[in-house]
Amino acid sequence: MNQKVFILIGRSGCGKGTQAKLISERLKRTAAEAAGGNGDVLYIQCGAEFREFIKGDSVTQQLSAKAYAGGVLQPEFLAVHMWIGALVRGYKGNQHIILDGAPRKFHEAGVLDSIFDFYGLGKPYVINIDVSKEWATARLLGRGRQDDTKGDVESRMAWYEKEVVPTLEFFRTNPKYEFVQVNGERAVAEVFADVAEKAGI
Repeated sequence: MNQKVFILIGRSGCGKGTQAKLISERLKRTAAEAAGGNGDVLYIQCGAEFREFIKGDSVTQQLSAKAYAGGVLQPEFLAVHMWIGALVRGYKGNQHIILDGAPRKFHEAGVLDSIFDFYGLGKPYVINIDVSKEWATARLLGRGRQDDTKGDVESRMAWYEKEVVPTLEFFRTNPKYEFVQVNGERAVAEVFADVAEKAGI
C-alpha cells in the first residue's frame, strides 16, 4: 500500500501548515497519475483540534480555553488526547498520515513512538522546518492576527527552545525515524522542493 507518515515540526510561523497542504496535494496527484495509487491522506493539525475543542463547555474545555487565551502551553495529556483522538477516529487503515504540530514535548514523542508498530506503518519522516527565532517572530507579528501579540509570540519562542528542541533530538538520533531538516527561510516553493526531494515524494 506504500503508506507514508510525515511529522512536521518547527517553530510557530515556520510554515508547517503550508507544507502539509503541499505534501497532501503531491500525494494525491501522484496517486491520480498512477493506476491504483493511494492518494488518501489523514491530516491531523493539533492546533485546529484544540481550537475546535475549546468551543465546548465542559470543565476541561473551559480550562483549556483559559490556557489558550493566556498563551499558556496546553498540558501533555490534552495535547496527546487531541492528536491520538483524531487518529483513532479518522484512520481507515490505508491512508498516508500527516501530523502537523505534534508531538511537541519529549514525552509526547514517546507516546507517538508506540503507534507505528501497532498500525504496521513504515518508517516515518520527521520534517523539521528550520527557521530562526528572529525570522519566526517577525513573520508571526507581521500576520496581524489577534492572538499573535508580542508577549504571546515571545512565550511560544521560549517554550519551543525548552520543550520542542529536546523532542527534535529524540527524532534526530532515533534510527526508527527518517529525520529531514530543511531551511524554512525561503520561498514556499523552494522549501517544498527540498521537502519533496528528501522525503521521496
